[in-house]
Amino acid sequence: MNKNNFKNRILVSITGYRDRDWQSKLKEIERFRINKIALFLSRFKPKQRKKIYIALLKSKIKSIPFVHARHDMRKEEFNFLIKHFNSLKFTIHEDAFIDLKKWKGLYKYLYLEMNVDNFISKTVDVRKIGGFCVDLSHFKIQEEKWSKEFEYIIKRKNISHYFACNHLNGYSYQKNKDLHTVKSLKDFDYLKTLPRFLFSQTIAIETDNSIADQLKFKKYLIKFLNKEK
Repeated sequence: MNKNNFKNRILVSITGYRDRDWQSKLKEIERFRINKIALFLSRFKPKQRKKIYIALLKSKIKSIPFVHARHDMRKEEFNFLIKHFNSLKFTIHEDAFIDLKKWKGLYKYLYLEMNVDNFISKTVDVRKIGGFCVDLSHFKIQEEKWSKEFEYIIKRKNISHYFACNHLNGYSYQKNKDLHTVKSLKDFDYLKTLPRFLFSQTIAIETDNSIADQLKFKKYLIKFLNKEK
């Protein structure tokens, strides 16, 4: 893996749960002339998602390689994003395995984000889907706890194609907790402690901060991650 390619690997993202969250970020994306992003739909309800899809079609965005799916998304939504934005990586949670068949035909596009509750249901089987979407702050939490999720991931560290995408947000050492509103660049320094096999070719910033903030984060992240071996 070329260590000097984080510029192309890290994506700014549309995040949030209110209409004004995605609307404001989309306006920023247009202003900064960004045409490749990640999209977090996990907190947007169906009616909101419909508005987002219409707005995306009208935007200058050309590529959305990574999408955080939501439990109530229909196959038509996946196919829409694949067709129009070449979205080939979708995050799902552990509970999605209970009714995974509703997304039959899409399994190779699905990637598992593990929880931090030290419990893994017997229904969870990463072999059925594309692999992992390792949330890097979650992994740090799991590592500190030496949890079942941590062991589940570590046991598969040599299966390189499993590690295809990441969520990237802040982390608090004091609370052993992920931070979705980042106030200091130092909130990203935990990344220096993580094993390199975790870092994929598609890394989506998952913070509720503005796009302007995310661009500052990206600049900082590129600088120090490119130096890490």
